[in-house]
Amino acid sequence: MAVAEAEADMNGFALPKEPGVAAVAPVPMDSLVVVEILCSVEDVLGFQPKDATVRTGGYTSVQDALDHMMPRLENQWLKKQGESK
Repeated sequence: MAVAEAEADMNGFALPKEPGVAAVAPVPMDSLVVVEILCSVEDVLGFQPKDATVRTGGYTSVQDALDHMMPRLENQWLKKQGESK
């Protein structure tokens, strides 16, 4: 959420403190920022996410980014584990 807070600050407003509310707050998340976030968690994931994981143009909120990326990351994770969905 720190990245979302910084993005909100750059856009001139404060992110709500409640995590559930903050996740759906209309905070534009630039695709390059989201790629940086993914790069920082590659070690945790155990693989480098494919380029198509992040939507070109970015997202309208943290939840929008999660809704788009999580199924793609899950599919990549399952493939790495030798499973399929």
